[in-house]
Order: sequence, then C-alpha cells, then structure tokens
Amino acid sequence: MTEKLPDLSRFELQCLRLLWARGEATVRDVHGDLPDPPSYSTVRKIFERLEEKGAVRRTERVDRAWRYASAVGKSDMVRKEIGSLLETLFDGAAAPLVSHLADMDALSLDDLKALEARLAESREEES
Repeated sequence: MTEKLPDLSRFELQCLRLLWARGEATVRDVHGDLPDPPSYSTVRKIFERLEEKGAVRRTERVDRAWRYASAVGKSDMVRKEIGSLLETLFDGAAAPLVSHLADMDALSLDDLKALEARLAESREEES
C-alpha cells in the first residue's frame, strides 16, 4: 500500500471494526453496537475524527444522518497495527510475540501447525 494509513486510537479502531462488520452504518448504528457506549455525541465526534484522518467516508444521507463506510482496508490496518505493536514491544521481532501468545494459551498446537504450514507455503511462493 502506497498511501499512509492513519494513526488511530483504541476507541477509533473499535468503532472502525464495528463499521467493517456492518459494511456501512450510521453513527447511531455503531453507537448501538458498542458495549457500554459513551454518549452518542462522543461517538459522532469519533466519526468526525475518523473522517478527518481519512479512515471513513460518507456514502449517503439517510433522513438526517450520514451513512459511513471504511476508507481503509481492514487487512492493511491490521498489518499496520501489528507492525506498530511489534516495533513498540518487541523491537520488530515476531518470535517473542508468538511465544507470549503461546504462554497466554492464545495459540494452540493446531494454531502453531497452521502457522508453520502458512510459512512453508509462503516460502514456496517466493521460490
């Protein structure tokens, strides 16, 4: 991806994830999807920020509300956020992250086997 992806707060990412799940949504839709949501006006302000950052775009006006869609790809944002996590906590190395995930029981042996197969597949594609 050539364009720079925006830096987003945790709450901005949470709202964007809900928008990805819906495809398109109004602020009220996302507000209703949030567990223990802040005020509606807070969520509306977050969408204004997301729009300023280029993460969402308005698609159409429905009655008095705008519908929004993501302007950034989910996969691209996930890669960016994981890269940031790796740099911040592990000096860019992925192995310590995988080790921590295994220690936390967030990865099973089957997950690790699937990762190993995926790595082998990637190596074959590069050859």
